[in-house]
Amino acid sequence: MKVAIIQEWLVTVGGSDKVVKAIADVFPDADIYTLVAKKEVCDELGINWNKVHTSFIQKMPLGTKKHRAYLPLFPFAIEQFDLRGYDVIISSSHCVAKGVLTKADQLHICYCHSPIRYVWDMYNEYLEESNLTKGLKSWLVRYLLHRIRKWDMLSSFRVDHYISNSDYVGQRIKETYRRESTTIHPNIDISNFEYYGQKEDFYLASSRLVAYKKIDIIIEAFNRMPEKKLVVIGGGPNLKKYQEIAKENVTVMGYQPFNVLKEKMQKAKAFVFAADEDFGMIPIEAEACGTPVIAYGHGGSLETVSDGETGLFFHEQTPESIIEAVKHFESLGEAPFSYEKCRKWAESFSEERFKKEIKEFVETKYKEFKNPNR
Repeated sequence: MKVAIIQEWLVTVGGSDKVVKAIADVFPDADIYTLVAKKEVCDELGINWNKVHTSFIQKMPLGTKKHRAYLPLFPFAIEQFDLRGYDVIISSSHCVAKGVLTKADQLHICYCHSPIRYVWDMYNEYLEESNLTKGLKSWLVRYLLHRIRKWDMLSSFRVDHYISNSDYVGQRIKETYRRESTTIHPNIDISNFEYYGQKEDFYLASSRLVAYKKIDIIIEAFNRMPEKKLVVIGGGPNLKKYQEIAKENVTVMGYQPFNVLKEKMQKAKAFVFAADEDFGMIPIEAEACGTPVIAYGHGGSLETVSDGETGLFFHEQTPESIIEAVKHFESLGEAPFSYEKCRKWAESFSEERFKKEIKEFVETKYKEFKNPNR
């Protein structure tokens, strides 16, 4: 079984890149095809650079640094990979990777992190956050996204089987592409997040400081609870704004090294998470430290937080809803959730579990593909 793995890009060490590395571990002889890649990133991930094949965008001006500027070329570029000779194609897709061209005698399995959010369910939010709601530039971008949306739907039928990274994404695959999927939660490397049972009197929020992460409403909630402390860790375009709106009981630290983040995550009495994520790794990392989570009860959080066991939910992305959830959390006692249970829950998302499930899925589907009458 000769395998090719397709990824949009390998230029930072993110969640989808770690998924590709895990899949490559399962199929060590596989070649990896990606639009652009950085050797130092592949080295950090432990991916064999000699196995990596890039598109023509790699050689374009600032191809690896400003690859997103070449978005209009992504569909064309992904279709240029020559995948003849492979038995199985595994695409790791949140943009265009699933659009590779395959033959009738090749099995294509897509591990879908999400349908392209900025052309489907977050289309208007994307335009708003990018200040592209009016003017000529707005209409040019709208037309571009319209063309990508049409290509995305067309290319969705090139996939034989979808794997979703959460049931929430599986539902969106069904609504967007009208296709069924099987959920295999992504691999979370919790080995660097050690359990710690001694909590201190502060809450923690951490993410990239962009609008859809909703860190601003967490800050506003704690601004209204001056007796409670909140620490916010993360960099991003809204850092200065969030520092300005934070009152004395809220510390917005900006980007911090991993050891600082981990220490705060271990010692926080709870981690507060307000984003509507496809999956969301960071609540699991907090739970791996033995820290319960107060999360927005929608999307991936419904699968990464066990309600009543490792945390609790609030149901509106508003300061008022967060305030109510924090008060409820504290009304349950000094340690309302078992720190040990939080850690055990996080361990169920291990890398070993992911590799086992991926291997079994691919091998089973390949046998069915080669022997359709059995």
